[in-house]
Amino acid sequence: MSNLPQFDPTPLTELPAFEALDDHAASLEDVHLRELFADDPGRAARFSLEAEGIFLDYSKNRITGETVELLLNLAEESGLRERIDAMFRGDHINLTENRSVLHVALRAPKTQELLVDGVNVVEQVHAVLDKMSEFSDRVRSGAWKGFTGKPVRNIVNIGIGGSDLGPVMAYEALKFYSQRDLTFRFVSNVDGTDFAEATRDLDAAETLFIVASKTFTTLETMTNAHSARQWALAQLGDEKAIASHFVALSTNAAEVSKFGIDTANMFGFWDWVGGRYSMDSAIGLSTMIAIGPENFRAMLAGFHAMDEHFRTAPFESNLPVMMGLLTVWYNNFFGSQTVAILPYDQYLKRFPAYLQQLTMESNGKSITVSGEEVDYETGAIYWGEPGTNGQHSFYQLIHQGTKLIPCDFLGFSRSLNPQGDHHDILIANLFAQAEALAFGKTSEEVEAQGTAEELVPHKTFEGNRPSNMILAEKLTPEILGKLIALYEHNVFTQGAIWQIDSFDQWGVELGKVLAMRIVPELKGASELHHDSSTNALIERYRRQKA
Repeated sequence: MSNLPQFDPTPLTELPAFEALDDHAASLEDVHLRELFADDPGRAARFSLEAEGIFLDYSKNRITGETVELLLNLAEESGLRERIDAMFRGDHINLTENRSVLHVALRAPKTQELLVDGVNVVEQVHAVLDKMSEFSDRVRSGAWKGFTGKPVRNIVNIGIGGSDLGPVMAYEALKFYSQRDLTFRFVSNVDGTDFAEATRDLDAAETLFIVASKTFTTLETMTNAHSARQWALAQLGDEKAIASHFVALSTNAAEVSKFGIDTANMFGFWDWVGGRYSMDSAIGLSTMIAIGPENFRAMLAGFHAMDEHFRTAPFESNLPVMMGLLTVWYNNFFGSQTVAILPYDQYLKRFPAYLQQLTMESNGKSITVSGEEVDYETGAIYWGEPGTNGQHSFYQLIHQGTKLIPCDFLGFSRSLNPQGDHHDILIANLFAQAEALAFGKTSEEVEAQGTAEELVPHKTFEGNRPSNMILAEKLTPEILGKLIALYEHNVFTQGAIWQIDSFDQWGVELGKVLAMRIVPELKGASELHHDSSTNALIERYRRQKA
């Protein structure tokens, strides 16, 4: 089925390193970060890494040197190195779909050769990039005209999943670099409100729709695309207008042409690109139009730099590997269920939502690559909000709740929009939160401040809450590429340890199939053959809709 090398089939929990980590975790159960820092003045330096302009301080984790050594042993025993090499070779590591996994090829330099079934896919990638660049320049300059001769000023991306979350996140993250006389909107939800609000104040004569669907059959995307078509025709009045106001990110030329889009304006991608890994492919066309081809290529260079770091760096100095191992550490040995993503930069407000799909669609699996049911925890739940907003929302639970929630803090030393003391206050909060989570506040410290006795327990902070601190100089297209690749390979590391296929997503299919069955039932009075609850809900909907 696959040319993936055969790895040690030993179940994860029977690996010597896993068993050693289980014993080791018990020995650290009552050890506090206050004690670990007091006993090791050089701890911050020992547990920090820096590569490609990204600095990672992981010293505020509940680990010792022995922990790191055992986690590295687990990586070796799990065949992580072999799996990394297999991915970069183009082996079919997506086992259930028998496909290569080559999002790394999307950002490879033009001079690189990467063969998939005998074809150098890097040449294909750059051919699409060149076509995207030429098109983006025409739209940005006003040379691309709509049906009435007006230049396009509004760009609406229609997609869902990776065809939406990536473009939205990248647009918001790099808005500082965007062309401000262009308006960008994103439609994903099949709820008609999403489309209605995105287009309510737009002029069809100045609007370009980018329809992102590999097959051009995705239910939600094509429902929205057909609504966009009707909306445009209602204002422009001529079927010929569609070719001037729609482009496609797809591989299905027949359906694209049937829709009325000129296939010359179809931008393709490949089966070896998963949706959640596709924002640097043609799916990123809206991003390229917003920030320009030069900045888009800088972002790709950032991706590639982190790819090479992940591919070549020893595990002990490898940023994605270390972050992935720490997630495994808390997930499998401390019972932690979630990871909080806390970017202290407003431009990264959609970064946690983007990572939700990347991480949870990748590693939300309960079957190993060999088809066995796992008997251990896999995929952590990723969630978060930008700071300082989250501090006035959910940080209370992280600080004093009963759940252990490892946190990834992200920040930048330089603001893109300096405003008085704003950035110093922002970063002071960033550093303070990590410090407070780690060290807390003892009851003795609370009492020393003259706190009333009955309030002391309420104002005591246990601390010992782990976090990573990720810092870069400033948010640029290149740094954004590096951050995304950092998490892509972090996810890969986790999946390799857990012995699961991080690149399929069969779990999203069943609901889609059932929905297609229910749609006609909602419209008619046909006999229902579901469970009693679903039947009753359909009948209630029919009555209320009527």
